[in-house]
Amino acid sequence: MSGVTVSIDPHVHSDDSYDGHEPVELILEHASEIGLDAVVITDHDVIGESKRAAEIADEYGLIGIPGVEVSTAHGHLLAVGVERMPPRRKPYDETVAWIHEHGGVAIVPHPFQRSRHGVRQRHIPVPAGEDTDGARAGDDAVSDFADVAETDGPSETDEVDAVEVFNAWLFTGYRNRRARRFAADHDYPGVAASDAHHLEYVGRAYTDVEIADRDSVTAVTADDVLDAIRDGTTTVDGRRAPIRMAAKHYVGAAGRKTGYYATTGAARSAAAATRGAVDLVSTVRVAIAQGAHRAARVLSWVT
Repeated sequence: MSGVTVSIDPHVHSDDSYDGHEPVELILEHASEIGLDAVVITDHDVIGESKRAAEIADEYGLIGIPGVEVSTAHGHLLAVGVERMPPRRKPYDETVAWIHEHGGVAIVPHPFQRSRHGVRQRHIPVPAGEDTDGARAGDDAVSDFADVAETDGPSETDEVDAVEVFNAWLFTGYRNRRARRFAADHDYPGVAASDAHHLEYVGRAYTDVEIADRDSVTAVTADDVLDAIRDGTTTVDGRRAPIRMAAKHYVGAAGRKTGYYATTGAARSAAAATRGAVDLVSTVRVAIAQGAHRAARVLSWVT
C-alpha cells in the first residue's frame, strides 16, 4: 500500500489573534521554506484569517486547513478543519460534539496548564466507564460522565480526537509528560505543535502524519489529514529546535520579515499618505461648513 508522510504544525497564531504578531502570508511563506507541508492558523476565538490562509495555502505549496482555538467554559480547545466559529463559553464536551458535527477534529491544547487556559483533566470527555484518571467506573474515583454511561451508553459521549502532548511554549517538561501519560492511558493520538505567536517559532514542534493511499504530498487533501489524525497515524517531533529545521528558523525568519515589511511598508506608507490627504480635505470642508454656519447664526443675531 502506498503512502506518504506530511509534516504539520497544527497550532499557530496570526496577527488576527489578540496576542499574535504575524500576517498569514508571512507565516505560510516561512512554513513552506522550513519544510512543513501544512500549518493551521488557530487564532483565539476568530476564524477569518485562518480561512483565508487555508484558501491561499496552495500558492505556497501547502495543504490548506482552517482552524480556531476556541475558549470553552472549561479551557481552550483546538477545532481543526471547521469552516465556522464554534460557540464560545460552552462546556467542553458540548464543544467537542459541535466540532464533530461540523466535520472537524477536536484537539486538546496545552492540557492541564491553567495559567494558559488549559482544560482540567476532569473536564476532558473520556470513554464511558472510565474516569479522567484512567480508573474504571466503580473504582474510588468516579467519572464526570458516569451518569452518561448509565443512562445513554458509551456512544453518547463525544471524545476528543487527539491531545497536544508536546507544546513548544511550555517552559518545563512536566505538563507535556503529563499530557503524554493522559493520551496513552486513554489511547488518544498525540500531536506536537509550536503554539507560535512569532514567526521564528513556527514549526519549532510539529507532527508527522502518515497518509495512506497517496503517492505524493501534492495529492494529500485536508480531509486526508483530518482522517489520519482521527486514525492516530501521528508521530510527534517535540525537540525544542528540530534539527532539520533549526538552521533556517531564526536567520530565515528574520530575513523574511525584513523583506516582507520592506515591501508592504512602502505600500502601507502610500496608503497612509492617501488617507491623510483625504482626511485633511474632509477636515477642511467640515471646518468651512461649520464656519459658514456659525457666521450665519451671528449675522442672524445682529440683524
